[in-house]
Amino acid sequence: MESPCEYVCERLSAWLDGELTEAERAAVAAHLEACAGCRRELAQLSALDAALESLSAPVPPLVAERVLARLRPPRRRRGWRSLALAASLILGIVLGGTLARDFYPWPSGNGSGAEIVALEDFHDFPQGSLGSVLASYQAEEGNGT
Repeated sequence: MESPCEYVCERLSAWLDGELTEAERAAVAAHLEACAGCRRELAQLSALDAALESLSAPVPPLVAERVLARLRPPRRRRGWRSLALAASLILGIVLGGTLARDFYPWPSGNGSGAEIVALEDFHDFPQGSLGSVLASYQAEEGNGT
């Protein structure tokens, strides 16, 4: 629970600016008559208010707008950047597929046994590797026929 002095000190600025209701203003005025500490606080606030009013350096026009403009990042169009990224990805996939097909050509023919021919190109599999297991399995099965 706040003391009467805390209540009054929190409202002194509003009292100086005339922002209190009639009841609050009467309560603050009654307390100020009885409390020297709150009167000193009011005197300090009044001196500060007078000093601030006497400042001769006015704020230049449009300062707030300039500050806010610097705080906000500039608007950028993200549509072109996203489109360029998507086009680059598609181009990479297409070129990668084309280069891979040309790098590992399939033998011409009727298409039977093409997988075995491709595995036979890599005949030196390490023992126990997946390639050696696949090559031995397909040889035992009779090439899938």
